[in-house]
Amino acid sequence: MSPRPLFIAAAASYLANCALGAAVAARVIDTRRIRWVHHAVYITTSLLSGAAVSSLLWHRGDNRAAWVLVPAAAPLAAIPRVSARTRGHVLIAATAAPFYAASLVLSRR
Repeated sequence: MSPRPLFIAAAASYLANCALGAAVAARVIDTRRIRWVHHAVYITTSLLSGAAVSSLLWHRGDNRAAWVLVPAAAPLAAIPRVSARTRGHVLIAATAAPFYAASLVLSRR
């Protein structure tokens, strides 16, 4: 079984979470009553990212995509500790983007 769908799902979930956060910050969407949705997408992103990285243990093929995604764990771990109302929250979340993009590209090979 190829781990590629896991990398696609992890990247899509990360992108959806960033888009939701940006829409809330820009006041395009009001999530005051459903704030849990952003948290649920964050948890989904974390779980899918972990599943994609786990391909290091069970996939015998090229594992570069998994190794490239490993550093995204640092911003994912740090983001809950920074208030969503600060610029730091956005900057920390954005630091994971290159890792998701690179792992997505490498998973296609």
